[in-house]
Amino acid sequence: MEQKSGTTEMYIGLEQRYGARNYHPVPVVVDRALDCLVWDVQGREYIDMMGAYSAVSHGHLHPRLVAAAKRQLEKVAVTSRAYHSNTLGPFLAKLCDVAGFERALPMNTGAEAVETAIKCARRWGYRVKGIPDGQAEILVARGNFHGRTNTIIGFSSEADYRAGFGPFTPGFRHFDFGDMASIEAAAGPNTCAVLIEPIQGEAGIVLPPPGFFRALRDWCTKNRVLLIDDEVQAGLGRTGKWFAFEHEGIRPDALILGKALGGGLLPVSAFLADAAVMDVFNPGSHGSTFGGNALAAAVALEGLQVLEDEKLVERAAQMGPLLMERLLEVQKAAGQLVRDVRGRGLWIGVDIDPAHGSARELVERMAQRGVLSKETHETVIRFAPPLTVTPALIEKATRIFREVAVEARG
Repeated sequence: MEQKSGTTEMYIGLEQRYGARNYHPVPVVVDRALDCLVWDVQGREYIDMMGAYSAVSHGHLHPRLVAAAKRQLEKVAVTSRAYHSNTLGPFLAKLCDVAGFERALPMNTGAEAVETAIKCARRWGYRVKGIPDGQAEILVARGNFHGRTNTIIGFSSEADYRAGFGPFTPGFRHFDFGDMASIEAAAGPNTCAVLIEPIQGEAGIVLPPPGFFRALRDWCTKNRVLLIDDEVQAGLGRTGKWFAFEHEGIRPDALILGKALGGGLLPVSAFLADAAVMDVFNPGSHGSTFGGNALAAAVALEGLQVLEDEKLVERAAQMGPLLMERLLEVQKAAGQLVRDVRGRGLWIGVDIDPAHGSARELVERMAQRGVLSKETHETVIRFAPPLTVTPALIEKATRIFREVAVEARG
């Protein structure tokens, strides 16, 4: 169907008529975007305070990333991993150098990288730790979100994610996020890994108690269990450091990255580990036709260099406290409407008390006034703008949020 100019209602109607009903978008039809700003099909301007769930950390259509994509598109985009490319090696080398691991396995989506981690952990458990075949177990936190494949939703603790999709893959045990006693109770002799987010994003930007990850790191080392850190949303500067695990003064055994790795242009993800873990893979044991393609590698490499050159990680560390301060002011002004404000860097959740208001209604009211965000778990509003966000945009966006919150308070 040829795309023609039309109204907001027309485009939303087409999606509702022909699309699967697996999303509930905010009623804004995006036409174009640049850096931290978005314009809809009616020409209205918005401040992007969502950053596509951290996928647009560099800002929309960063000129260096667009230029890198154009250069590569004039040469070659996809050949599959049947051959080498002159972009993949440099990208993997840069990624390993930045993250501090010896090996990286490129995929496309974050969920694919999580599946890669699960396969690696199990094979490591059998071939290195000596767990009997078919009996490896991975510990996962209640409230986790690691993607939406059938294996991953199978170990979710959210009933809505699981309903109607079983039977599920066995081999996972749950613990309470931030609770070492719960981890110790869930573990057994066949535990091969702990798969965990440094901050639980979909659960509502939930941070662990201080010292938890240090204790978890020590416990994993003592019990010969892999600590696998899922930083698909938290990584690459979102929390004010390159990786969220740095805040805890630890190093995981493996790292999962995605979203921002593609610079907001392409799906790019990766699973990283040292050779002692990664080398359980051999030719034929894992792969992806598009994973590590020449175009993706060229864009991702440029994205890492932009993060360095433009000091976007440091920028997140500087802008995060301002965003937190302004959102805490909103909490104070909104009274009982806002139960909590929590987060780290440019990743903050505002918890709305459902007895006093609706997070969804607040999100839609903000959109009507030019600020884009999104609710999660029905009560938490996320604020995760591109790392390029300016103080002026933070001030304007939070001022609008404050006005909306005060009005909703009544």
